[in-house]
Amino acid sequence: MSEDYEVHGPHDHAVEHAAAGHGAHGGHGDGARDPFAGRMAVVTAILASIGAILAYQSGNSENLALYYKNEAAIRKTEAANQWAWYQAKGEKQHLAELGAALAALTPGSTQAQRRFSTEADRYSKEKEPIRTQAESLEKQVAQDDAQAEELLHGHHRWAQATTLIQISIALTAITLLTRSKWLMWASLGVGATGVVLGALAFFA
Repeated sequence: MSEDYEVHGPHDHAVEHAAAGHGAHGGHGDGARDPFAGRMAVVTAILASIGAILAYQSGNSENLALYYKNEAAIRKTEAANQWAWYQAKGEKQHLAELGAALAALTPGSTQAQRRFSTEADRYSKEKEPIRTQAESLEKQVAQDDAQAEELLHGHHRWAQATTLIQISIALTAITLLTRSKWLMWASLGVGATGVVLGALAFFA
């Protein structure tokens, strides 16, 4: 039976190391926990949770955008078919009107003229609902395209926010190893920027 193996990144090992109560520069002989490493481990866990939410939203926005793009393509084809049908009805109407006009010039063809006129009126009435349906489909195409573009714009923001959170997690892992205060603040700053971008994407 096949087994799945999970690949851990360097920051995962650093966090596990900190959670076990060891400092970044080696273990403590008395087994006491390192407060700094513990705080960084908590920050990393929070960032990872936020990153997972942002990644989900990014994928969801992209899938919805593709869905609306697909719907727009389908309805665009349907609209083209409706307009082709409308044009065919219009051509039949014109031929019937031409037949009625020619019949009017021929003595004793009143019945034929009446028949052609009736057909022309029928085609005129039949093509109007087709035109209405085609215009309705074109409006839906425009709405679907606009919705897809809006979702793709949101997807880009979600993706940018996710990338910043991942960078922040990587910086936090390096902070665990180097004990650098400025690097810690840089990590928090990048993470905060990612959260702001995620919030903008959410409220947009």
